[in-house]
Amino acid sequence: VQLQASGGGLVQTGDSLRLSCAASGGTFSNFAMAWFRQAPGKEREFVAGISRTGVVTTYTDSVKGRFTISRDNAKNTVYLQMNSLKSEETAVYYCAAAPLPWPRSPVVPTTIREYDYWGEGTLVTVSS
Repeated sequence: VQLQASGGGLVQTGDSLRLSCAASGGTFSNFAMAWFRQAPGKEREFVAGISRTGVVTTYTDSVKGRFTISRDNAKNTVYLQMNSLKSEETAVYYCAAAPLPWPRSPVVPTTIREYDYWGEGTLVTVSS
């Protein structure tokens, strides 16, 4: 599976941005999807994830109420709508895919090791 993230850019504090991640080379609906981010000098962290069918979503506490993850299985794409951005959220944002068998379809993994496929990342810079 190949993942291509896009939509990053330079915005100001309080602005909104929508990231997209297009998948190819696999059956998209077989994967839970997630967004991670890595700020300069920090470890990569989980931001948001969505189950195979999109029914279940989960977020890190700091983005709850501001970020929304969604997916369109017909378009093999996952999105991250980010509102009210903060300067400390400047980071490279990565999309990732975790293959899950059907019995685990409502599951949303939250750790790096559970995701087998990664995109190259898109840079989001939030200026204060």
